[in-house]
Amino acid sequence: MGRVETVVKQRGAPLPGYFEVEAAGLRWLAEAQGARCVDVIEVSARRIAVARVPAVTATPDAAYAFGRGLARTHLAGADRFGSAPDGWDGPLYIGERQMPRIESDSWGEFYAFGRVLPFLDDALAAGNLEVRETRLVRQACDLIAEGAFDDDDPPARIHGDLWSGNVLFGPDGAVMIDPAAHGGHAETDLAMLALFGAPHLDDVLTGYEEVSPLRAGWRTRVLLHQMHPLAVHAVGHGRMYGLALARAAAVVLDSH
Repeated sequence: MGRVETVVKQRGAPLPGYFEVEAAGLRWLAEAQGARCVDVIEVSARRIAVARVPAVTATPDAAYAFGRGLARTHLAGADRFGSAPDGWDGPLYIGERQMPRIESDSWGEFYAFGRVLPFLDDALAAGNLEVRETRLVRQACDLIAEGAFDDDDPPARIHGDLWSGNVLFGPDGAVMIDPAAHGGHAETDLAMLALFGAPHLDDVLTGYEEVSPLRAGWRTRVLLHQMHPLAVHAVGHGRMYGLALARAAAVVLDSH
């Protein structure tokens, strides 16, 4: 067997648990035997090495297969909303931003307090969110935390940062990388795929629904589930994300 080609990420000044939680998340997602995850070759406090995925053009068939696999990953479940990958008791991150460890039996409570509100003060301080917009987002989070969008679906095992750049298409199909894995709502991963335009998204959704049909009205909840990545991006990626977050909050409020 030939030597495995790797991609290495490293930091001179490591964030506590930064690479270790990435590896834990990849293992946890892979254990579901659904959507494929990149193989971790080596991990330490300062670096992670994963197997290189040779890039090929995404095809409808590969996207469809990925959708089916992602549904199986989600169905593998998690203990609670906000649960970290099994065996991991350190910090959680999305990108390089730390996320609080909040667990709940209510998705709305977890999502509001654990995934949207923690980023608002920094977005405001960065000048990417205005005071009146912050109030609007907080009002939407009050509604979410009260359980207005809760359902009886159990916590899903989600990637948590599933934008199109974290789904690589290789010779053997789609491979997920760079997770912010936790127990969440399945619609959150799908909403993030839509946020930055995943290739052949309709085929992904077709494959997904053949394994795990989505609840009625899920398309009306896409902006609700995009509030988390929009809040994260509003901290460091410009004013446009603050505006998009405020618009999403307004839609959420108008829906109830």
